[in-house]
Amino acid sequence: MKITVIGGGPGGLYFSILTKKAMPHCQIDIYERNKPDDSFGFGVVFSDETLGEFLKRDMQSYELIRSKFAYWDDIIVARDGEEVSIAGNGFCGCSRKTLLQLLQQRCIEEGVNLHFEQNVDDLSQFSDSDIILASDGIASAIRTQYQKEFGTKIELKKNRFVWLGSTKPLDAFTYFFRSTPHGTIVAHTYQYEEGMSTWIFECSDETWQNHGFEVTNEADTMAKIAEIFKEELDGHPLISNKSHWRQFPHVTNENWYHNNIVLLGDAKATAHYSIGSGTKLAMDCAIGLSDAVIANPKNVQAAFEQYDKTRRNTVEMIQYAAVVSLDWFENMDRHMQNPFQQFAFGCMTRSKKVTYENLRLRDSSFTDKVLKEFYQEQLTSSASANSSNKNALPEVLEGKSAAFTPFKIRQLELPNRIVMAPMGQYSASDGLVSDWHLVHYGSRATGGVGLIITEMTAISETGRITEGCAGIYNFEQLNQWKKITDFIHDNTSTKIGIQLGHSGRKGATKKPWEGNGPMETPWNLISASPIPFNDNFATPKEMTLKDMAEIKSQFIQAAKNADEAGFDMIELQAHHGFLLASFLSPLTNIRTDEFGGSIENRLKYPLEVFKAIREVFPTDKPISVRISATDWAENGISEQEVITIATAFKNAGADIINVSTGNTVAGQKPLTGRMWQTPFSDSVRNTVHIPTITAGYIQDIDQINTILLNGRADLVALGRPLLLDANFVRNAQAYEQFQANDIPNQYKMGVSHLYPLKASERKQMEGMKKALKPKSNKK
Repeated sequence: MKITVIGGGPGGLYFSILTKKAMPHCQIDIYERNKPDDSFGFGVVFSDETLGEFLKRDMQSYELIRSKFAYWDDIIVARDGEEVSIAGNGFCGCSRKTLLQLLQQRCIEEGVNLHFEQNVDDLSQFSDSDIILASDGIASAIRTQYQKEFGTKIELKKNRFVWLGSTKPLDAFTYFFRSTPHGTIVAHTYQYEEGMSTWIFECSDETWQNHGFEVTNEADTMAKIAEIFKEELDGHPLISNKSHWRQFPHVTNENWYHNNIVLLGDAKATAHYSIGSGTKLAMDCAIGLSDAVIANPKNVQAAFEQYDKTRRNTVEMIQYAAVVSLDWFENMDRHMQNPFQQFAFGCMTRSKKVTYENLRLRDSSFTDKVLKEFYQEQLTSSASANSSNKNALPEVLEGKSAAFTPFKIRQLELPNRIVMAPMGQYSASDGLVSDWHLVHYGSRATGGVGLIITEMTAISETGRITEGCAGIYNFEQLNQWKKITDFIHDNTSTKIGIQLGHSGRKGATKKPWEGNGPMETPWNLISASPIPFNDNFATPKEMTLKDMAEIKSQFIQAAKNADEAGFDMIELQAHHGFLLASFLSPLTNIRTDEFGGSIENRLKYPLEVFKAIREVFPTDKPISVRISATDWAENGISEQEVITIATAFKNAGADIINVSTGNTVAGQKPLTGRMWQTPFSDSVRNTVHIPTITAGYIQDIDQINTILLNGRADLVALGRPLLLDANFVRNAQAYEQFQANDIPNQYKMGVSHLYPLKASERKQMEGMKKALKPKSNKK
């Protein structure tokens, strides 16, 4: 087999070493445009886990690399002179130039042919090659030549960054955050060999522009940066190496191979440096591609298919984590306002790969600081709300996890931060809730949920989503709901809110288990504009002023009914493309009157409805508004419009915003994953300065604590996890060994069984995590 490798970076070199070792008779030629000792950038980072993989694959490479690494166990987060150190991280750095030289040495030892100063722009000279490996970097000429075939997409991210070096010694990987008159600048720093450290400076484009930085003016960049970070550099100079300001290119390829050409490294996929995975990703994929070629020496296409199948999911997961991590840095000006320990915790957990429990196992002294600060924040806010309770609160909070701290909205105090999200049961008859709903909501209340928000409850018969949806538009419905609220208030500490809404253009739908399309004989639909939800749905009537007045009066009556039925709170449904939400999104509102056009106009009617229900609902009871913070569709609602919406509702008297996303249009393309909606809640909470509720694939108490402690939300709503586990909260309390004082007397005997069981399970799980942690590769 003849293999031609274009690009002599770490990925191409390592693939060649592994493949040549396994297939000695294979001819491998590497063509690199630079000289052997050229290198751009300064250091590269690996984890102990990655080095362990190198050990398995090629002991010689492992020993060479390991001998040249600088090691650290700590990560330091520093902000304007404050700093905290977090232990137990197990990372190492190496000069990129040294790494390339060591891998080049191994290539020569294995018989790989190296050709330097070879700028390849014509592949016809390699027509006899079985495989052409394109590992020629972010600006890959080969990938560009065949970008249509590869399905290449390149998205330039917002922040600006520049890669510099310094002689400043560093004992740990350190994030230095500096406030400037023009915004925050962060330095990602680490030592990669004795006397040398990497310094990557990053800031928003606005900050970059206002400081007057220039893309290629290295002397000016270093002079300005050295002044801003003079304390951190401590008299040490900055060093440049073609250090030009750039925006990070997020590279993806729909296809990783075309004919006999296959992509590797940054040519294939990039991962933002904030998770330190660029070189790791290239070398891990080099292992995957080499394994595939070795397994299929006579079938190149089969090898490429195996490579794609075994690596794509991992690569996309790393890229997703990198994008989430980058999002945190793109919004660091917002995070800088947070208390310091929360800020540091947010920095450590930004990609969602690391959670509170991970950090507690690594360094409990750090998580203790985070918890202490969180408790102090709760003490301060509660003491200001109720000065007579100042002395009692520290004892109440002592030993709790964040999830089990109380939360107060107006005069409503929740026993904990866990919320049952609105989930349609589609089991009502003529809008009447039944014994099913009593058991459904009652069991989650005895199960310890802090707040229940009911399924969307219609304000009129034609406001229902399905014929099985609940309503609160007549006296009989009110009385049926009162049986549920009475049970909850008489037997539990749980509070219950009702989500009031109107289905709009998404009404008259079959129940999900009946097909989830429109009913065979639907009622007439209304919406902000005459746009059907999809091709199967009827076109709704555009609401007139008369329609608006009628709907508003129905909301007012429903709010009065909700109070009489004993609900502690109202949530106004203004999300997921239902009636009120249809006014907010430009995808569903194309009106030309005063209720269409600008976001201020699109807000008018939902705001009018909110103000009307706020006026008739008791002042001591809170009202939440649930909104969609993105439509996940082109030309949908913008980030700034969402801030405008949340601000308007806050100014009108909303107490908390329940931040959801999507479901506005049928053709949405959401980016889902663990805790996937939390950045939107974070944006609203920390820009508008209003409490928020978040939801979205949140599965365990660890994730809940992580979200609360990094300040992305004040309450965490669970949907599907509570469908098959009514006692989620009780199990979580036992796992945390939290001594709940609201367990019903009838169930208290269960504590003696459940708490030891969960303690044992937790101990076993933590033992496994510790055992699986890679051993240090430090010599």
